[in-house]
Amino acid sequence: MISITDWQKIGVGITGFGIFFVLFGILLYFDSVLLAFGNLLFLVGLSLVIGLRRTFFFFFQWHKLKGTSFFLGGVAIVLLRWPLLGMCLEIYGFFSLFKTFFPVAFGFLGNAFNIPFLSALFQRLQGTSSMV
Repeated sequence: MISITDWQKIGVGITGFGIFFVLFGILLYFDSVLLAFGNLLFLVGLSLVIGLRRTFFFFFQWHKLKGTSFFLGGVAIVLLRWPLLGMCLEIYGFFSLFKTFFPVAFGFLGNAFNIPFLSALFQRLQGTSSMV
């Protein structure tokens, strides 16, 4: 069984609050203060969950520098009170960073749920570039 430390539990909570504030900021017509607060909480929570070293190595791998620059640049632009442009850059950077994770996640969801419609949908979205 995997043991979860107290810092990781706190990190999950902080990450959840970060996602909540980002979604609430989007709901309130891209409120820059809520988006900036949510972005900072998300990054701090992520670093608490997986550790500072792993977070650094995740974001600064050579093949992920483009996604990292767009994501962190979007965070900086949101902090400079340009929320719409910053969120667009962040979304592009997020998809660029996690593009290798999405087929694995869709494959897992397709195998985990034996609902006929959902498993067919997830298998179609999974594509042929599966890491499993």
